[in-house]
Amino acid sequence: MSAPDGSPVGAERSIGQLFTSATTELSALVHDEIALAKAQLKQDVKRGATSGGAFSAAGVLLLFSLPMLNFALAYGIRTWSGWNLAVCFLLSFAANVLVAGLLALIGVVFAKKAKKSQGPQKVAASVKETAGVLQNAKPHPRPELPRDRAPEAIEAGVRASS
Repeated sequence: MSAPDGSPVGAERSIGQLFTSATTELSALVHDEIALAKAQLKQDVKRGATSGGAFSAAGVLLLFSLPMLNFALAYGIRTWSGWNLAVCFLLSFAANVLVAGLLALIGVVFAKKAKKSQGPQKVAASVKETAGVLQNAKPHPRPELPRDRAPEAIEAGVRASS
């Protein structure tokens, strides 16, 4: 068995080899994570498209069944009241106009609320504020390393072993 860099497992490896191996494995991990995210996004988009298609088909079916509802309403009014059939169809039409007007009013109210909403602007402002805070942040103080563990000592050891 061998390590990703080709050296036998259990053998002493230099810091450079360890760093190369860690970098390679980290790069592979990042690529795998990106591939996983793409696969999940593709699956979510497929599910969303299927859902949208099903809702569209239901809406079209409902739209095509509305004339039957209008005829049933008009004939029902005629049976209930005994009025002229033309008047019953006009009442059915008036009921449809009333429902359409209420739905349009609801749509206008929600459109005004959406227009007043500053959601994206609030998010952008929050991101700018966070970036400003992070720019002014000071790093945490780190404890002193022993002399043999200091970066200069490690670098000198790597040069000596090369």
